[in-house]
Amino acid sequence: MAQSHQKLSHTPNSIEALVVWFKIGILSFGGPAGQIALMYRIIVEEKRWLDEERFLHALNYCMLLPGPEAQQLATYIGWLLHKTKGGLVAGLLFILPGALVIFALSWVYVAFSDMPLIEAGFLGIKAAVLVVVIDAVIKIGKRAITSGHMLALAIASFLAIFFFSIPFPYIIICAGILGVVVGHLKLSDSHKNTSETKTNDLATVIDRMELAGELSHTQPSFSRSIKVFTILLSLWLLPIFLIWLLFGVENVFFQQSIFFSKLAVVTFGGAYAVLAYMAQQAVEVFNWLTPNEMLDGLGLAETTPGPLILVTQFVGFIGAYRSEVALSPIILGLLGSLVTLWVTFVPCFLWIFLGAPYIERLRANTRIAAALSGITSAVVGVVLNLAIWFGMHVTFKNLNEVSVLNLSLKIPVLSSIDLFSLGLTVLAAVLILWFRLGTIYVLIGCAGVSVLMTAIF
Repeated sequence: MAQSHQKLSHTPNSIEALVVWFKIGILSFGGPAGQIALMYRIIVEEKRWLDEERFLHALNYCMLLPGPEAQQLATYIGWLLHKTKGGLVAGLLFILPGALVIFALSWVYVAFSDMPLIEAGFLGIKAAVLVVVIDAVIKIGKRAITSGHMLALAIASFLAIFFFSIPFPYIIICAGILGVVVGHLKLSDSHKNTSETKTNDLATVIDRMELAGELSHTQPSFSRSIKVFTILLSLWLLPIFLIWLLFGVENVFFQQSIFFSKLAVVTFGGAYAVLAYMAQQAVEVFNWLTPNEMLDGLGLAETTPGPLILVTQFVGFIGAYRSEVALSPIILGLLGSLVTLWVTFVPCFLWIFLGAPYIERLRANTRIAAALSGITSAVVGVVLNLAIWFGMHVTFKNLNEVSVLNLSLKIPVLSSIDLFSLGLTVLAAVLILWFRLGTIYVLIGCAGVSVLMTAIF
């Protein structure tokens, strides 16, 4: 058994890391919860590149950032192992498979959106993704909630966002403060338990690299920070400036570059946190697409690998595809996709490469650790809210908005239950939660069953 662990925990070279990050990129279904659970299983449990404590420390930092936390976590871990090059490879491979699929599906959508069998395939995938998210919430909750006060924080964050629609940034600020207070009062010994179990565990790749002095790149440097900030900020803003020079401010590409750059700065809590604002602006202000098309785009992003924020790529594609620029519509859609992807994800690399060395330095700070642990607990409640939201939309065709104690809630209409979708969800639950079948097989299987049943009946 020890030999098996030793084999799994050898230091990966660039090719081995490339293969692992590509695997994660093509299997990263199920939104951030599923993606983080997938990375945990492969990187912490199977490959033993780093331990759970370091994984959660990096995750907590990424949760604080605007943008897709799972993609930024991949970038962070890639950077830890193989410096800037490793971070770029991990972050890009997390994005590219899903981006290619979204581009292809966006083209299929504008060309064949009324085909029943295509709709059926997406329905089967949605049902499977719902179970993947539920499974991930269970797994992350078991790891993150290690005491009563952390469970209370998770429940409080769920109630705050589900019933009171409190913005995610306010929730994480309060959770961080409560985490510091509880840590100061020593109401939790979770860190002590972690350190005790770690001494009995086999050293991870990062542990051995640190012992060998191979993590010098994680040390904060002011000159390096200035260099990183200048290069990445220029990469972010220079294309916007060139678009302005070439096309002017009224062009769709300039409008998209400015709009999605703003979103890249305010997307705390992931895509759902800014979905309402993005839909309102894209539909009512810019007229890039209709409300139903916005919902369809979200469905596409939910059923493809990669971060859910790739829904912005769909919006960029449709908006450019229908613009009046004198180019082929498919070329316009491609350019709109590329502009949107660029201004959405370049900032993600900026946040990681600029801040990660300082976050690594703070690993030994008990107050910071307590704050981040509180935030992790709150995130469990937020992700649970997303799972319920997703489940209601997958299983029921209609939701009614009701007022309870002056709170506006959306309640499923029981008579609108989609029995076919519910059956697919039960099938996916049996395969994933009982038989522990791989995610990709369940996704393909449920899509196939849905298409087959639709074709027959």
